[in-house]
Amino acid sequence: MPVTGQDLSNIIEELAPRRLAEDWDNCGWQIGDPRAAVQRVLLALDVDSAVVKEAKEKQVNLIISHHPLFMKGVKSIRMDEPKGALVIELIKNNIGVYAAHTNLDSAAAGVNAVLANRLNLKDIEILHPSGVEKYNKLVVFVPVAEADDVSRAITQAGAGWIGNYSDCTFRVQGTGTFRPLAGTNPFIGQQGQLEQVEEIRLETIVPVSKVSAVIKAMLKAHPYEEVAYDLYPLDNRVHTQGLGRLGMLPEAKSFADLVIQVKEALGVASVRVGGSMWKDVRRVAVCGGSAADMWPLAAAKGAEVFITGDVKYHTAQDMIAAGLNFIDAGHFATEYLIVPALQDMLVAACQEKNLAVEFMVTKRQSDPFMVL
Repeated sequence: MPVTGQDLSNIIEELAPRRLAEDWDNCGWQIGDPRAAVQRVLLALDVDSAVVKEAKEKQVNLIISHHPLFMKGVKSIRMDEPKGALVIELIKNNIGVYAAHTNLDSAAAGVNAVLANRLNLKDIEILHPSGVEKYNKLVVFVPVAEADDVSRAITQAGAGWIGNYSDCTFRVQGTGTFRPLAGTNPFIGQQGQLEQVEEIRLETIVPVSKVSAVIKAMLKAHPYEEVAYDLYPLDNRVHTQGLGRLGMLPEAKSFADLVIQVKEALGVASVRVGGSMWKDVRRVAVCGGSAADMWPLAAAKGAEVFITGDVKYHTAQDMIAAGLNFIDAGHFATEYLIVPALQDMLVAACQEKNLAVEFMVTKRQSDPFMVL
């Protein structure tokens, strides 16, 4: 079966659920047919003329971007306007466009998680929580020989994720007993006879939002006519998602040294900064892209530095007056690092699902701003 665009958008929305998107945002399919076959994908921060030209040269079927091609309602598509010409070129070449924007900003392994990890922050928490995902524990009893098949089915359906670890399960072997009654068609044993079977108690965790899909996959893979399983609500596995991250540097350092670290980590030659250069700092808030308006939240949570992009003049004054140092590393640099990270996540997910797709990161995109 060929891989479709819908197969890939389903994977993206497992990583970055659409419910995490801001109300004003336009995530998801921008152009194309989700039912169309996809063999090659180009990943980019933005869909611009250089990226579209590259997509044509590399004969890709789909562009996955962070920023939507259409942020507001479209009133016209004209060949004599840059955006219209771009849209027509994409359609003529059967290139679809899918955008994962603020849902990817807020995702557990999204833009801000990658940014915080790149800066080596520890004890990371969400700066602005926007979603809470509760978990259940699933316990199912499986014949020993079929345990791997059932485990594979439930983890591929979304069970068994703990942080950045997948396929997390626990197994204990024991003896299961049952007596098939009239009207049954047992996989093991005969009607009326008490059976004793060596079975595996297979345990894992499941997000509440994925319970139905996981149970369906489990029942399909399980050999028994009547499957014995338990589902327990968990109070210790509440996964919070949202914008920004707040964490600690491994040790305190001067703000000047942190500025150097940020420039090296993000691969930029210059950044805009505010606050005392020689102040020792350790507690750092980050939010990729244009998030300077979140500075009061960062300050209220004890951040000594706020790292973001697109800081305005009066916002900079307000942060300095409040005693909050800031680093404006630019919109592009604080978000672009998600592009290769998303490539890694999609490659891993497709390998797990045995989907043959080639993912490429654009080589034609750079920060639109130049510092002279």
